[in-house]
Amino acid sequence: MSTLLDENTATTPAKGLREGAFGNARALACRECGHEVALGPSYACPECFGPLEVAYDFPAVTREEIAAGPANIWRYKALLPVPDDIEQNPNMEPGFTRLLKAHNLGRELGIDNLWVKDDSTNPTNSFKDRVVACALSAARELDAKVFACPSTGNLANAVAAAGARAGITTVVFIPSNLETPKQVNSAVYTDRLVAVDGNYDDVNKLASEIAGEEEGWAFVNVNVRPFYAEGSKTLGYEIAEQLGWRLPDQIVIPVASGSQLTKVDKAFQELIALGLVEDKPYKIYGAQATGCSPVSVAYKAGTDAIRPVKPDTIAKSLAIGNPADGIYVLDICRRSGGAVEDITDEQVREAIVLLARTEGIFTETAGGTTVGVLKKLVETGQLDTSLETVVINTGHGLKTLDAVSDRVGAVATIAPSYDAFLASGIL
Repeated sequence: MSTLLDENTATTPAKGLREGAFGNARALACRECGHEVALGPSYACPECFGPLEVAYDFPAVTREEIAAGPANIWRYKALLPVPDDIEQNPNMEPGFTRLLKAHNLGRELGIDNLWVKDDSTNPTNSFKDRVVACALSAARELDAKVFACPSTGNLANAVAAAGARAGITTVVFIPSNLETPKQVNSAVYTDRLVAVDGNYDDVNKLASEIAGEEEGWAFVNVNVRPFYAEGSKTLGYEIAEQLGWRLPDQIVIPVASGSQLTKVDKAFQELIALGLVEDKPYKIYGAQATGCSPVSVAYKAGTDAIRPVKPDTIAKSLAIGNPADGIYVLDICRRSGGAVEDITDEQVREAIVLLARTEGIFTETAGGTTVGVLKKLVETGQLDTSLETVVINTGHGLKTLDAVSDRVGAVATIAPSYDAFLASGIL
């Protein structure tokens, strides 16, 4: 599998594809010039080298048909690049995670109507299970021999687990300084965890080189990236369905590569086009950590030029210094009336504890970034506190324990007696 389109790939469907291999997907379409190419292991337009994404010929879909589906992302299979028999293939069955009314956090921040979309309850405890499920389907249909990824942690966990369940050889590449829990959470599923001396952008460059040289490798976020990215749409679908088939007024989404934010917007637009939700304005906000905030910097400068940075933040799952979808994040946030904001590592830590102690949700540093940015948006008047708002928690705090381990713990150590309890002054 090559990473770029060659002359044959641009005109000929991938060999051996069975009918309906990618469901209702029609082609891969360039996001810049609109040029379409055949479905296959490609991600760059042969005309302008712009990014490719999946284009569809959707059938009529009803709310009732979706509701009759399984309680996972495959309830939306008609809107994804997967075959109709997707449920018969062993997979992690991610999705349909809880949408919680955040009464306490809302009161703390002064937001009248706040929800948390909690994706930490996915099989490997992050939203990456969604995108990996779609990438795995593509890898199967393309007869890939190796399932692989470059990752900042959560993706490695999801790929390793999904590959194990699918019975496919799996190789995951990570920065060598990744948090230990995330390394363990990958290595337990695969004996082919490769640590690379460098940051995520270095790891991603290596993966691209391997994908270009090795046949039969499906790198989920490289040569099958268009299919992988579509999994993020299911976050948008679920939020709308769980709100009673309506779109929120405002939503705050973490930004690493920017793909999740752009695909949630795509999901909302598809639901409107299909008549499944009412067409209404909504604002999208992007959240970054200050130590890796190239999109936020560009937004505040009023420019489309995103300057790559060397990440320096505890929010390692957001530490992508050269975000592939950054320019599209800027466009969506500006067009919708939202914004892109960033916060310091200290504010990330504070937000992790805030969410835990108000809503009983232990989030990792990416979720801390998103909740912290939500708080900053309120404080700076960029977010309307009277409107229905959703904030996305993308992963579980057990993955990044070091972020808060030095600021939480036992309030006192006492003898096992009632007198010692009374003397402690705990209450």
